[in-house]
Amino acid sequence: MGFALLFEVYLFRALSLVAAVIAVMALVDAVRRPAANFVREGKRTKPFWMALTAAATLVCGLTALSGSGGGGIFQLVAACVACVYLADVKPAVSGKGGYYPY
Repeated sequence: MGFALLFEVYLFRALSLVAAVIAVMALVDAVRRPAANFVREGKRTKPFWMALTAAATLVCGLTALSGSGGGGIFQLVAACVACVYLADVKPAVSGKGGYYPY
C-alpha cells in the first residue's frame, strides 16, 4: 500500500511538471508571434491568448512548485488551455499550418 501511494505522489509531481513545461512553451510562443498573425488567421487576439497562457503558466507553475503535485481541476483546465493553443493557434499563426475547414 505504501508503494502505491508513493508512486501516486511521484506520478502527480511528474505530470504537474510536464503541464508546467507545456504551459511555458505556449506562453513563450504566444509572446513571440506578431499580433497581426492572430487577426489574419481569424483567431482570438494576441492579448487574449497571452492572458490565457499566462494564467495557465501561473496555475501549473504554482502547482509544480507546491510539491503536492495535485492541482485538481484548475491544473487540468490550465493544461487544456495550453494544449489548445499549441494544437490549434500556434500552427495557424506560425505560417506553417493553417486553417483547415472540416
